[in-house]
Amino acid sequence: MAEAMKGLKRTHRCAELAVANVGETVTVMGWVQKQRNKGGIIFVDLRDRSGLLQIIFEESDVLAEGFAKAEKLRSEFVIAVVGTVEKRAGGINENLKTGEIEIRAKEIRILSEAETPPFPIEEDSKTKEELRLKYRYLDLRRPDLQRNLMLRSKITTTIRAFLAEEGFLEIETPILGKSTPEGARDYLVPSRVHPGTFYGLPQSPQLFKQLLMCSGYDRYFQIAKCFRDEDLRADRQPEFTQVDMELSFVDVDDVIEVNERLLKKVCKDAIGLDITLPIPRMTWQEAMDRFGSDKPDTRFDMELVDVSETVAGCGFGVFTGALENGGSVRGINAKGQGEMPRKKIDALVEFAKGFGAKGLAYLSILPDGSYKSSFAKFMTEEQLDALVKKMEGEPGDLLLFAADKNVVVWDVLGNLRLEVAKQMGIIDESKFNFLWVTEFPLLEWNEEANRFVAKHHPFTMPMDEDLQYLDSDPGRVRAKAYDIILNGTELGGGSVRIFQSDVQEKMFEVLGFEKEDAYERFGFLLNAFKYGVPPHAGLAYGLDRLVMLLVKADSIREVIAFPKVKDASCIMTDAPNVVDQVQLDELELALNLKEKEETEE
Repeated sequence: MAEAMKGLKRTHRCAELAVANVGETVTVMGWVQKQRNKGGIIFVDLRDRSGLLQIIFEESDVLAEGFAKAEKLRSEFVIAVVGTVEKRAGGINENLKTGEIEIRAKEIRILSEAETPPFPIEEDSKTKEELRLKYRYLDLRRPDLQRNLMLRSKITTTIRAFLAEEGFLEIETPILGKSTPEGARDYLVPSRVHPGTFYGLPQSPQLFKQLLMCSGYDRYFQIAKCFRDEDLRADRQPEFTQVDMELSFVDVDDVIEVNERLLKKVCKDAIGLDITLPIPRMTWQEAMDRFGSDKPDTRFDMELVDVSETVAGCGFGVFTGALENGGSVRGINAKGQGEMPRKKIDALVEFAKGFGAKGLAYLSILPDGSYKSSFAKFMTEEQLDALVKKMEGEPGDLLLFAADKNVVVWDVLGNLRLEVAKQMGIIDESKFNFLWVTEFPLLEWNEEANRFVAKHHPFTMPMDEDLQYLDSDPGRVRAKAYDIILNGTELGGGSVRIFQSDVQEKMFEVLGFEKEDAYERFGFLLNAFKYGVPPHAGLAYGLDRLVMLLVKADSIREVIAFPKVKDASCIMTDAPNVVDQVQLDELELALNLKEKEETEE
């Protein structure tokens, strides 16, 4: 039966005690990790968020009633112990922060009993994630998850302190806003007071933070909850947290400079990592040409090589056909993989097809210098030698080629490069490679909509020298946009914003918005721009991703207290769920599920 604390007050967390406390009488409280009864002496490992501490119960030290309580302890019982700190008699435990000491118990209270948990509360759990998420409140007791969430808290504290010191004001923006579906789908919230109307949950505070610049607040930040109704991946959730900021009277270099110092401070405080500043920069075009990705992983080589000129006029129709259609032929060199079995090469071909490739051409350079290739019969010996030379191929190498439109070739080889590197084990997991990618295309062509759409959002400023091409060649226009990349993952992104009305109207025109439509969606921002707006720019980080990468977790679910799973549901609370008819009636909503099912059938 659970006991009350009866005036007991905890003096220390478990792992706050050390040799310096030897001789002191202390009170500790926490969960029983393990109980070992050696007959006349009982050892208990007590756990709280700070770590483990060994408690010793001897019949001669505690009242008979207390020893009886210690005998009945099981995993996850919550107890309070009063005792004396002593040096360990049985040798030091090097694996524990408190491995030099133990508590000799004088008094124990069982504050709460516990049933046997459905899985062990231990580090590096092998329990299936579905079960752990169902009992997330137990999963969160595991030391590795607790360390992740404590580090997350430390990171947000560092961010707040740094930005406050830099003159940023923390200002909250609305959660209930207007739906502006340009990109990912919004989550909608029905209004009871205004039947038939809906709020949209924010995908980001973008419009409001620009309005704050119009209002003269100069430097704003917010650790903001954001929502996107999109399919999940390992680093995506329907609700996520952004470190959001906006600055007035700045350009690209100003935003990058303050954020480099922020990242340096966060990494040093969080994990003791020293980042060398300035962080390298690379244009979007260079990133795509070298790595086939706008978020390149620079921890290893194997860069893309454009061999279009080398193979022009060769007899291999796949190569020449791609070039005739305005595409390119590019390759990667998998060093030392020349004798890869055909079965593994075929698997890489199938992998490439998943990213739009019609196939994958390969050339193995055998140890004796001869070639084994899927296309050798279509090319002369001289052409093959020139191709190998261009790829810097050596005996024992495997050359892989894609030929198609640039966008397909980049996607195929960019992903193939990562896959081959993982198979070869050449990615240095100890590295933290930061990179700025700059000068993104302002627009990208959308085949379905048959029009240009904004690469980032409609308020991104074009590069000054490219403004002249907005009418004549919109696809050529580069943006004052920048992403911060860590180890091949986009940590955050931002841009300089359009602040001149004529440029903003031209941007909407290029995107295919009628003026009335633009005002219908964004009128409150466009009207604000009529009353004096400063040049401004901003950036937002994915906080979940940042913490995930710093703790080397495989998924952001490992750094979020109560995450959703792939279908955007919560296994623990069973959300989303049906609601009472009364609630629907109050909102004047009728469900049309049957018709939807029939449509799907």
